[in-house]
Amino acid sequence: MAKRDYYEVLGVPKNASADDIKKAYRKKALEFHPDRNPGDKAAEEKFKEAAEAYDVLSDADKKARYDRYGHAGMEGMGGGPGGNFQGMDMDEILRRFGFDTDDIFGEFFGGGGRRGGGARGGRARGERGSNLRIKVKMTLEEIATGVNKKIKVRKQVACNTCNGSGARDASSVDTCGTCRGSGVVNQVRQTPFGMMQTAVTCPTCNGAGQTIKSPCTVCKGDGRVFGEETIDVDIPAGVNEGIQLSVNGRGNAGAKGGPAGDLLIAIEETPHDELTREGNNIVYELYLNFADAALGAKVDVPTLDGKARITIPAGTQAGKVFRLKDKGLPALQSYGRGDQLVHVNVWTPKKLNDEERRMLEKLRDMPNLHPNPGKEEKGFFDRVRDMFE
Repeated sequence: MAKRDYYEVLGVPKNASADDIKKAYRKKALEFHPDRNPGDKAAEEKFKEAAEAYDVLSDADKKARYDRYGHAGMEGMGGGPGGNFQGMDMDEILRRFGFDTDDIFGEFFGGGGRRGGGARGGRARGERGSNLRIKVKMTLEEIATGVNKKIKVRKQVACNTCNGSGARDASSVDTCGTCRGSGVVNQVRQTPFGMMQTAVTCPTCNGAGQTIKSPCTVCKGDGRVFGEETIDVDIPAGVNEGIQLSVNGRGNAGAKGGPAGDLLIAIEETPHDELTREGNNIVYELYLNFADAALGAKVDVPTLDGKARITIPAGTQAGKVFRLKDKGLPALQSYGRGDQLVHVNVWTPKKLNDEERRMLEKLRDMPNLHPNPGKEEKGFFDRVRDMFE
């Protein structure tokens, strides 16, 4: 079954503002959350579909890529049924996007709380960690095939001493006296419809439901420390300079056991010694001496797959372009591959010895060596246009 357009899923136009996209997702989350649709698998799938759409459209880089390439551009970046939310409950998905689930559903249920009570069924997790951005250098050969890279990242990691809790030991944790362990408190406010009671995150424990009497001596109660982690990253073939990939949950650890942020990877191309990239095509500048261009020759040229031998016909002119089909780069998350373009340059020597000079003097006046371009000879701009058609 074909995936629906993300803008259609959220019911917003393509020029919708970030606030409009957020409001639309909030509305869908309320409509399809399992608390409103108990046992309804279809509603749960629509909830995840809306979360996947919001995950892309709320991120400027992902949104720009989606607007340009559609769903194909999202493959390998969290696309697919359910996005990156498999194994997560609905509240975890909402918290990942920074929504206070108690506040949302306190409003929906008119202050009566969720699931029949004034408090949540479980305690809120700690604060989500921040996203981490790094650059990864790739050669053209790696871009051609895709690659698995092991990347050492310096970041915030969960404290091993307290296992991320922030407490010195189990006896150092007390139930929060403000919310009595629920993680939420009721708040009454005046609305156009009268007084309304809503459930909001407890300001004392920040939703944890617990307070720490004696913090961990290593992390000072934060639940995380700076450390180094080696992360395996699969980078697909066909990426290009500036593209950003996202690895969910591999960013900075969250405070006091909260979920980790994402690892955002910006691709940086390493210049090749002999080849250059033009889109998905690879360009090689071939320099021939006059004799090879006039008489013809067989020459080896470098490609991303090794050497390739090509035949230079007699009478080849400077500016001639040979096309090696499918020797370029693959299209990202799509079918097809670019070509390698071999651009011929005829080398003019800058220094000559006496014998070379005498031989060229004899050739100077020979009739076949005088320029005599025909209509079939293309000009510079025509050749440039042909290279990239």
